[in-house]
Amino acid sequence: MNRTRLLTLLAAASLAAAGSVDPKNYQADVNYLASPELKGRATGSPELEKAADFIARKFKSFGLKPDEQPFPVITGAHLGPKNSLDAFPSSDFQPFSFSSSGSITAPVVFAGYGITNPDVHYDDYSGIDVTGKIVLILRHEPKEPKELSTYSALAEKAVNAKMHGAKGVLLVNDIYAHGGEDKGLDKFGVTAGPTDAGIFFVQVKPEVAEKMLGPGKLRELTEQPRSFALDGPPLALSVDIRRESKTVHNVTAYLRGQTDEYVIIGAHYDHLGLGDEHSLAPSQIGTIHPGADDNASGTAGVIELARWFTKQPKPKRGILFMTFAGEELGLLGSGFYVNNPTMPLDKAVTMINMDMIGRIRDGKVYIGGTGTGSTFDQLLSSVHAPAPINIIPSEKTGYGSSDHTSFTTKSIPTLFFFSGLHGDYHKPSDTADKIDAGDAAKLLDYIAQLAVHLENDASRPQFVRVAEPSMPSGSSGGGSGYGPNFGSIPDFNEPPKGVRFADVRDGTPAAKAGLKAGDILIEFDGKEIGNLYDFTYALRAHKPGDLVLVKVIRGTQTIEAKVLLTERK
Repeated sequence: MNRTRLLTLLAAASLAAAGSVDPKNYQADVNYLASPELKGRATGSPELEKAADFIARKFKSFGLKPDEQPFPVITGAHLGPKNSLDAFPSSDFQPFSFSSSGSITAPVVFAGYGITNPDVHYDDYSGIDVTGKIVLILRHEPKEPKELSTYSALAEKAVNAKMHGAKGVLLVNDIYAHGGEDKGLDKFGVTAGPTDAGIFFVQVKPEVAEKMLGPGKLRELTEQPRSFALDGPPLALSVDIRRESKTVHNVTAYLRGQTDEYVIIGAHYDHLGLGDEHSLAPSQIGTIHPGADDNASGTAGVIELARWFTKQPKPKRGILFMTFAGEELGLLGSGFYVNNPTMPLDKAVTMINMDMIGRIRDGKVYIGGTGTGSTFDQLLSSVHAPAPINIIPSEKTGYGSSDHTSFTTKSIPTLFFFSGLHGDYHKPSDTADKIDAGDAAKLLDYIAQLAVHLENDASRPQFVRVAEPSMPSGSSGGGSGYGPNFGSIPDFNEPPKGVRFADVRDGTPAAKAGLKAGDILIEFDGKEIGNLYDFTYALRAHKPGDLVLVKVIRGTQTIEAKVLLTERK
């Protein structure tokens, strides 16, 4: 029997004999990470740094040398002193955090609800010219349905106004659609949007709008919206928003093997803090969102696997244990790492990612990325999960809304473990007492067995790029909602302007047009693209079969390409 095979068998036998991961240790890790002391571990908060220190201390206690990789993030914004709206007092208006900063003096146009919805042939901008002007618009949408459409989102309204040529937006609550009650100005910083929408975006009180429109007009226009230019002199608007940047850390530790190849086991350790625009309990923003399942559960998994592997015989390949900051803000920590690696990425055999593994229901655990490694089918068929864990393949591509995606874009095979969403997701009720440590520990036993094979098997998995499947002619591809298929994977570390592609998927319209990872999209069918919201808007305005001209920056060159859009899968 060769040494590699012997090591694999010895490690597997040790795993079975030792009982592997201790549920009590696992639960203790979750309890601390999700404790009131850590206040939800928001990226950029002192409590996130406490969590980083805790993880580093754990790694060190196992005999590993922890490393904290710093990187900068924009964590929020605050209002500066130079905000003004003509002669109105400061209590009558407030900019949104995603507004541009600067000053403008321009005529005002009332533009209904600020919506362009081709699906129902509704357009508040039809027949009016808002180029270079400020638009006054209503919140929500006309004849407000029970379920608001994506067109009512404020960031969507900002992009729509910008794409029609407006330079500023004044938003007023549609109080007469809600019994005449004014709930006041939104709290600054709780509304989702890009870092800078590229347009001034300010909320005003109803009395400001009524003074501009005339007595009784706000009620009339809420019930029967129509668009028109306002009489009167141009309006002077100044917005002063100061962006806040903090340094945060990825926390890693390396367990050496006999060669320079290694397996990555990772999870993100940040959450929403006291809640932000990503909270699914907006009325409870300001309350601790503990993030026990998301993702103290995955972080505790990394810690406990590090504890177990440091007690095993030295394997053929090493293990890099990784915990990421900034995932909730857009995979920022993992994205930074893959572009600034501390170890050669070409020596990484597989990246195993764990996100929300602490509340396994009916034994079901979903695994993604199964098509990205050439040996994964054989590996997954030869290693069996302990009862009651039932491993269910969910997708093959290695792309998704968690940190493994960053590694997929760098051609590293990935496996992603996830136990599913639940009613406490992104709410203050995601607490440590709801974690099922026993089943989570059994899942970690299974992941440890997979990692043992990846450490010691003679052949390493080769990366497989999973192309999107072809759609049958005439089939519907779910193009509604986000528009037709383009094929790029965005890098959420925003460039100063445009949308950088972290990857371009094989077989997609973008790939066929010659677009590549690293390209920065700056124009789409004649529309300037400043951020991901602009790109989503521009794409949704088209249909499968449209041929669009795009412009990207590649290095020092600006490149044009024609992209034939297809049905979304």
